[in-house]
Amino acid sequence: MRLQPLPPDTLSSEARSVHDEIANLVGRSQSQVKMTDTQGALLGPFPAMLHYPKFGIPALSFLKTLDMHATLDKSVREVAILTVGASFGARFEIYAHEIMAEAFGLSADVVASLAAGNHPHGLNEQQAIAHNIARVLVSGHVVPDSTYKRAVQLLGQDAVAELFFLIGGYCLIAIILNGFDIPAPELVS
Repeated sequence: MRLQPLPPDTLSSEARSVHDEIANLVGRSQSQVKMTDTQGALLGPFPAMLHYPKFGIPALSFLKTLDMHATLDKSVREVAILTVGASFGARFEIYAHEIMAEAFGLSADVVASLAAGNHPHGLNEQQAIAHNIARVLVSGHVVPDSTYKRAVQLLGQDAVAELFFLIGGYCLIAIILNGFDIPAPELVS
């Protein structure tokens, strides 16, 4: 780990307000996931956002917008996020979204398969198309016309656009996590 989490009592008032906003947001939307350490410092991609606020705060705003305006089914979102996390080997992203995927109804077998970077059996049509699109995009390719058209049939035009932005946002998170070598909480010593 290349950046240490920042305990809230060590932050400036401006950074503390960002910390508290993040803590409240993840506390509501991802309460099952360990997002703070014993001192109350945020874990995952959030220390990087607080260490480098001129980049981190705009990134956070984008991710918050993705969450606030989400229309995709939560299980579809989690399939896409786990596909991205596994493609990058982003340990914290995989850790957090394994928990969230199970919370939103994906079976343990599907979650394990996604986390391992495989194509799982048992996905519904919407989940499968999200997985296929995420795999294509993280491999650096253009989504084929047939895949795009099928996604629009299954999800709708706006939801497909949301899916593209979601995948891009979680690619950003994966890169931040990997660049700063941020492990899953149980791997933090």
